[in-house]
Amino acid sequence: MNNDTAISVDNVSKIYKLYQDPFDRIKEAVNPFGKSYHKDFYALNNVSFEIKKGETVAIIGKNGSGKSTLLKLITGVLTPSSGKIGVNGKISALLELGAGFNPQLTGIENLYFNGTLMGYSRDQMDSLLDDILSFADIGDFVYQPVKTYSSGMFVRLAFALQSNINPDILIVDEALSVGDLFFQKKCYNKIGELIEKGVTLLFVSHSEEMIRTLTSRAVLLHHGRIQTIGAPAETIIEYRKLLHADESAYLATQAGRHYSCNPKAQAVENAEVMPEAPSGGSFGNHQAEIVSVSVTDERGNACTALYPGDFFTIKICCRLNMNLTHLNVAFRIRNKEGIKITSWGTLNDDIKKWNDGITGGFWETSFSEGDTVTVSFSGKCTLGPNLYEIQATVTEEADKYYTAQHVLHWKDEAAFFKVLHKPREYVFGGICDLQLDCRVGQ
Repeated sequence: MNNDTAISVDNVSKIYKLYQDPFDRIKEAVNPFGKSYHKDFYALNNVSFEIKKGETVAIIGKNGSGKSTLLKLITGVLTPSSGKIGVNGKISALLELGAGFNPQLTGIENLYFNGTLMGYSRDQMDSLLDDILSFADIGDFVYQPVKTYSSGMFVRLAFALQSNINPDILIVDEALSVGDLFFQKKCYNKIGELIEKGVTLLFVSHSEEMIRTLTSRAVLLHHGRIQTIGAPAETIIEYRKLLHADESAYLATQAGRHYSCNPKAQAVENAEVMPEAPSGGSFGNHQAEIVSVSVTDERGNACTALYPGDFFTIKICCRLNMNLTHLNVAFRIRNKEGIKITSWGTLNDDIKKWNDGITGGFWETSFSEGDTVTVSFSGKCTLGPNLYEIQATVTEEADKYYTAQHVLHWKDEAAFFKVLHKPREYVFGGICDLQLDCRVGQ
């Protein structure tokens, strides 16, 4: 393994033996002819990749795809059935809740116990203790047995320990999701500090914003195999395609239970609701398609640059390829860091009107095959200077309140625009302008 490589995974597989009956394990052990009574289950199947020192990589995939198994193999909690794993540096790992802590010991005792296992002397742990306790912020509970801790307190102490012992490699599973929002923010800030120091980060997350913002690469696992490795935005698109394909396959098996309330749509054969092979950042079953997405200024001219305070319009044009109703045409805006700024759609607008006692709306409108509809979303630009991506979608909604959604067409990078500084005329800091009134005194 090269000196600039932090983690090397070479053709690694992890196989579990599955038995239909508990006695099959005994029969297999004592069978004189070596007869097999099990099936091999590949939690991971010939997985290979490398992570460079200082790199930040996310592992994504559906539940059961092998993400946690992979992290356990890298940290040495599990051993591979075949293949090799190389690690160059000191690892700190926060895996599933409770891993590495003895529930009978107090928080302090667990800190020193884990420090000893990681090769730290008592004097070294003494020097780190104040920083760990300050970050964990669980007060006198640190002197109580951890079996009395809530899940949030548990993860606070565990992350405080793992992130403050100066690791070369930090590995984090989804345990941070149990913490409160304030502590999650502290964790993400701490992760940012570690990245700036050159610490290698490998983590599992379902947060697209976190993946887009923090990582340089992402690995998509599917059924124990690597589906794709690449830039975070591209890998997230592939992940969405998998989710959409599973949704469509499920819907195809639910005879008579298709989301659409349109009688003709309900009569469509199962095979017709399966998705077409997606390409690029576009996917869906194409019962309706996004034809174009554009940004225009207050005069209706196409534009790619705005100033804060400018009036602008996002136009989404769709074509219907069958008779449909209960549609929602919507968009999402992300900045260049991948953070979702806002999302809005015709159903949001309908809900707002229904709450005001206004009946009807886009959701209750029926469309015929071949119809083309253009939806315009207009307002004043309150965004800060940055580059922005528009993602557009047309979906079929099960009811009025987003309880179930069927994606007809999703289009990433449907349009782009930038917001520029307006010198000496309209200045604010941050992502958006809240347009607040300022009053001095009472």
